[in-house]
Amino acid sequence: MTDPWTTPERRALRELARDVVAKEVAPNMEQWEADGELPRSLHRVFADAGLLGVSFPEAVGGGGGDPYDSAIVTEEIILGGGSGGLVASLFTHGIAVPHIARNGSPDLVDRYVRPALDGRSIGALAITEPGGGSDVAGLRTTAVRDGDHYVVNGGKTFITSGVRADFVTTAVRTGEPGYGGISLLVIDAGVPGFTVDRRLDKMGWRCSDTAELGFSDVRVPVGNLVGEQGSGFVQIMQQFQSERLGLAVQAYATAQRCLDLTIAWVKERETFGRPLSTRQVVRHKIAEMARQVWIARTCTRAAMQQWQETGDAVLEVSMAKNTACAACDHVVDEAVQLHGGTGYLRDSEVERHYRDSRILRIGGGTDEIMNEVIAKLLRL
Repeated sequence: MTDPWTTPERRALRELARDVVAKEVAPNMEQWEADGELPRSLHRVFADAGLLGVSFPEAVGGGGGDPYDSAIVTEEIILGGGSGGLVASLFTHGIAVPHIARNGSPDLVDRYVRPALDGRSIGALAITEPGGGSDVAGLRTTAVRDGDHYVVNGGKTFITSGVRADFVTTAVRTGEPGYGGISLLVIDAGVPGFTVDRRLDKMGWRCSDTAELGFSDVRVPVGNLVGEQGSGFVQIMQQFQSERLGLAVQAYATAQRCLDLTIAWVKERETFGRPLSTRQVVRHKIAEMARQVWIARTCTRAAMQQWQETGDAVLEVSMAKNTACAACDHVVDEAVQLHGGTGYLRDSEVERHYRDSRILRIGGGTDEIMNEVIAKLLRL
């Protein structure tokens, strides 16, 4: 059976992504981390290379690929010295526009999806609210119909690319309490009443700008409604498997990168006249790191393949996310430990991955939420 990860086309894609990362990303990561955001020009660079919208249909301006292609690009960014934060910010359209591409009108596709995939516009997805956390069905931001507009009031937090975003795909309450009253509206940044209330300072993902947003009597044209009114919750749920698998890919790629860096370090670093790699305790730690990387990658890829072949892999995706994130946590911690004092320095790459990895068990559904999903599907 053909391995979907190693077709000639995907080998070429991997090489292309590796070359772009080596030239455009690796030399600039330190500066972008200090800046707290990515340059808008990087979106155009990746778009021009055919990497930005690689997994979106050609009909909406994408490259015509699938999640395998997106995962390969993510792997190469991290393996080449990038970061999960860079992936989250550069590919923020991956959570901002799929709903529009799938359910939006042709006008919305032309105004928001195509420019985002072409690197000319930056989008964000706004669901989480202060005090709301994972309770999507309980969101309180309201959108009240007033003629040809909705009037939006409320606030959102933890919004990736919220500072730089040109538009925000926003979950709002247009109806009754609960999941049935939720809709999605595309709101342009800069319209009256729309504010970036706060740039959030984070432990990790430093190069990914994150914001708290406010909406005060923001008037949004009815034409900016994505799909039918009241269909927002279903649309959000439809994208969760993609988001969770994306985070799992980041987890195993980050773990692999830290393993690679640590192997190189222990071969080079000498103590008491011998390389660290000659000491049994170190060798066994490395072996365990490699085992967990393999498990994380194998589990995630199996879940992705089932999702692609059957469209039904909620149980497997939930398990894969928790498995990959737990493995990543172990590997990045051991990487810092084996680097010793050097691993604790802010200019050490493994230190960055250590901080960046912590969000993976929170974003897209926490460990606890994933375990609850698993338990329900096991009919417990």
